[in-house]
Amino acid sequence: MTALLTIIVLVFILIAIWQMVKIFDLAQAKGGNDIPGVATDKDNTLNGYLMMGFLAFIYVITIVCCVKWGDLPLMSNSASAHGPTIDNLMVISMALIFFVQTVTQFLLHYFAFKYKGEKGKQALFFADNNKLEAIWTIIPVIVLAGLIIYGLNTWINIMGVDESDDPLVVELYAQQFNWKARYAGADNTLGKANVRLIDIDRANILGLDESDPNAQDDVITTELHLPVGKPVLFKMRSQDVLHSAYMPHFRAQMNCVPGMITQFGFTPTVTTSDMRQTPEMVEKVQNINKIRVENSKKLIAKGEEALESYEFDYVLICNKICGKSHYNMQMKIVVETQEEYDAWIKEQKEFKNSLIN
Repeated sequence: MTALLTIIVLVFILIAIWQMVKIFDLAQAKGGNDIPGVATDKDNTLNGYLMMGFLAFIYVITIVCCVKWGDLPLMSNSASAHGPTIDNLMVISMALIFFVQTVTQFLLHYFAFKYKGEKGKQALFFADNNKLEAIWTIIPVIVLAGLIIYGLNTWINIMGVDESDDPLVVELYAQQFNWKARYAGADNTLGKANVRLIDIDRANILGLDESDPNAQDDVITTELHLPVGKPVLFKMRSQDVLHSAYMPHFRAQMNCVPGMITQFGFTPTVTTSDMRQTPEMVEKVQNINKIRVENSKKLIAKGEEALESYEFDYVLICNKICGKSHYNMQMKIVVETQEEYDAWIKEQKEFKNSLIN
């Protein structure tokens, strides 16, 4: 594959050099109607029609793609309270981009056809027109200002976690190449921590301050459980390099920066079991498992183990390229009822009981 890409790049470089040589030759020409390489009226007419043909191709392929793949499944499976607002902002942005692209592409190709080169014909142009300049300046300013204000308001609402709602406080700890979750315990206050306090021999893997009373009831897990309908405030740390905590179904992402604590909050609205039963997810799982069955047949024929059946789970992944195993840096997220969450958290060891003396 690398060799093929190298050959393709070299071919394009040679074509570019060839075209530059042609341009240089044209620049040296003295004039006349029979200059080699200069387009004639017939050539310009052909290119004008080709431009309109390409415009038709763009529209046809766009319509086909919208019909076949335009359901935008990621715009309908948000599982957080702020998710629909993010999706709505995305839909508005996409609609505006689609409209502008449709109009500008039409004008670009139509003008190339209408004002194609013809002997004795000059295209209509304006050397200076303040009215036109004002129109195409003011309209984008208004549209972009509206999008920016809407987006900023959305961001403020998301980031403004209300402490009066008594959110569940959870730390997401990133390191190459895995995640750890630390729950604040009964006091809902995370204990102090520092990477310099990490002591593998005593199982203090996150560097918690063992003398801090708030750290004693903290709970460290390798799986993230969240109660549905409960606001969650995430505190994020990184042990080594820049990571990014990305939870796609919750429309949540925040960088994890070494040496500082970042935070993000949201309220889960759909349990894992409920999301698995949605028609879109059922269809997705069926398609994935159908592919896995076909691939398993090939693996079995080679004497290898078959692939396991896929079952949907929410995931926390790293959205920064943090090293060679970045692709595999993820953690399972389980959204469940408050009763199920309470039962699960009771089974976890508190920090004071997990230390090795």
